[in-house]
Amino acid sequence: MTGALRTAIYRDLLLAMRRPADVYTAVIFFVITVTLFPLGIGPEPELLRAIAPGAMWVAALLASMLALPRMFASDHADGTLEQMLLSAEPLGALVVAKVTAHWLISGLPLVIVSPVLAIQYDLSADTLGVLVLSLLIGTPVMSFIGAIGAALTLGLRAAGVLLSLLVLPLYVPVLILGTGAVDMVSAGSSAQAHFLLMGALLIVAVVLAPWATAAALRVSSE
Repeated sequence: MTGALRTAIYRDLLLAMRRPADVYTAVIFFVITVTLFPLGIGPEPELLRAIAPGAMWVAALLASMLALPRMFASDHADGTLEQMLLSAEPLGALVVAKVTAHWLISGLPLVIVSPVLAIQYDLSADTLGVLVLSLLIGTPVMSFIGAIGAALTLGLRAAGVLLSLLVLPLYVPVLILGTGAVDMVSAGSSAQAHFLLMGALLIVAVVLAPWATAAALRVSSE
């Protein structure tokens, strides 16, 4: 099973490298959105520090959603999804591989560029570290949750709109905990409780989301 997971991840990463626009779109959207907030609000340092967590997290949330419709769309179009359904490997395990590849393509780049973009908001080193760590924990949760919505809307018309309606309410706890962790550190308190809750969400998502996604894929393929 480990070899199958590595092969599935490598395949999706290779396909993404052949379509670099899919990778750049989310990063460019994230950069533009995060940069527009300081330009529109003004140069007040205190105000920028106050809105930084929400601005960064909302931009990351919207950017990660851009790649969700493509998570299973190409496999559905070329018949790979049917082969996955007939594979001897558990479909849930293959979903984990695809979600991991999706996060490496669309989530990890956002985490990498976030420290550079956060300089615009005059964040301290401690606050910046908490922001990056919260994105590192929270973006995989969004990928696993988004996979369920992508599977449910696979092959439907106006799938992007339906996907947003399904996924955005489920992203709210991650958004609240991610921004709350940064706010707590900015106020001089500890963000340990927020990180523990985010870690719990990540564990629940890793355990339950792949099987829910697999069930949705079976329904969508019928």
